[in-house]
Amino acid sequence: MTARDVAELIDGELIGSGGRELTSGGTLADAAPHQLAFWQRGHPADSLPPTAAGCVIVDESTSATGLTLIRVGNPRSAFAKAMRAISGPQLPEWRVSEFPGQVSPDAVLGQGVRVAACAVVEPDAIIGAGTLVGPNAFVGMGAELGRDCILHPGSRVYGSARLGSRVVLHAGAVVGSEGFGLVFEDDHYEKFPQLGGVRIGDDVEIGANSCVDRGTLGDTTIGAGTKLDNLVQIGHNCRIGRHVVMAAQVGLSGGVVVEDYAVLGGQAGIGEKATIGARAQLGGQTGLLPGKRLEAGGAYWGTPARPLRDHLSQLARLNRLGRIWKNLRSLESRIAELESAGR
Repeated sequence: MTARDVAELIDGELIGSGGRELTSGGTLADAAPHQLAFWQRGHPADSLPPTAAGCVIVDESTSATGLTLIRVGNPRSAFAKAMRAISGPQLPEWRVSEFPGQVSPDAVLGQGVRVAACAVVEPDAIIGAGTLVGPNAFVGMGAELGRDCILHPGSRVYGSARLGSRVVLHAGAVVGSEGFGLVFEDDHYEKFPQLGGVRIGDDVEIGANSCVDRGTLGDTTIGAGTKLDNLVQIGHNCRIGRHVVMAAQVGLSGGVVVEDYAVLGGQAGIGEKATIGARAQLGGQTGLLPGKRLEAGGAYWGTPARPLRDHLSQLARLNRLGRIWKNLRSLESRIAELESAGR
């Protein structure tokens, strides 16, 4: 693509040579003349650093001499859109080795489905057209996958799961395993039957070694467009809305509700049957107690979770404790001196 093509694609203002060919992307510091880069201003006083990039996507107020620029409102987002067009689909190329995948004759595979080495597809599984099943991946009996899904090596889809189209499971992800359902009888724990399923919408991505448990009674659900990072745990009967984002090591207990467009920072821990409102933002390691609710649109941090402003105020007070303690000891010493002098 040329710089002019990119500018038209991202609806940006082109400054400089529109005919320059761009074949890939790179960082601002390392990009070559055939590469596209972007620069996101961190402070109003910042100026564009030196670069050899063939074209740089910048914000609407940035200028530079001798460079081809494309001005847009959000350079990072525009760069991502441009790179998807320049690079094309990034599909894995798994080869079928001397250990081909085992596909049951009772499975239903759509046109163009590829099953790589040592993968297993069990009876009555339904896999939509164009889906890729990677090496050592597993699709259980009766599982359903939509079109153009990607199951990376070692991912697992149990028979209780129903996946929409364009769902991506990274290596080691598990969808549909039994939830942590136990009942205490006399002096020991017994398993509570896990009879529900998992329903995942279109365009969901689940990171490496993340787990989505099946429902105990009823289904665990994940809405369209939601993205889970690596090592995320979704407990039984959770209901996650559309376009939710969760960073690494987030853990949801059973029955948690996360509404549309919420953002959960790394290692956030959510108690049983808690609710997170739409577009709420939780900072890293936030802890929400069982049954509690965070209101829509708010920013929260800390354990137990509280509004960000309250959390920062508490941190400021904690930072003053050393000085307060020193002053208190000084006052105690002074009082002791006065009492001694008065005897």
